[in-house]
Amino acid sequence: MSTRGYKSISRIDHPTKNMHGWYVRVAFKGQIPSHFFSDSGHRGKRNALKVARTWRDKKERELGKPRTERSVRAVSPRNRTGVIGVRRTTKARTRDGSKVSPVYEVTWQSAPGQVRRTTFSITKYGKAEAFRRACALRKEKEREMYGSALPPLKARRRQRTLADRGSAQAQPQGRSSKT
Repeated sequence: MSTRGYKSISRIDHPTKNMHGWYVRVAFKGQIPSHFFSDSGHRGKRNALKVARTWRDKKERELGKPRTERSVRAVSPRNRTGVIGVRRTTKARTRDGSKVSPVYEVTWQSAPGQVRRTTFSITKYGKAEAFRRACALRKEKEREMYGSALPPLKARRRQRTLADRGSAQAQPQGRSSKT
């Protein structure tokens, strides 16, 4: 059997428990629906795999995940731009790195294992225009990689607690913690 086209599908063969079949997990946007397709319940290994692939494709459509064998990145809570593959950073303007300027950097994979990147200068285009150009290029590269642009994703930001904000903000002005 070929191993192509079976992303998110794992083979389970556990003879002591008489458990043979295909296990499907589709992870996207914090959800991970899963299902087991037994060989005996689907009249053989090939039929179980066919049903497993159909179920996987259906779940990916329901979640809005593009059907591809490549990895699909989600927004990290550390991402400050809110756009996958676009980040704000600095770039050296001189060979020795003594002068730097702010840029938006766009990254993508032109082929599996081959990361490409380019930058848009905030000094040259301005903050809004550099960001607009970076996002437009990233959408274009997503269409090349996945066949369509990814749906907009919201970053899951970590909620700050009073301890994170510091004791000065947690206590009213004029009171000390010592009594």
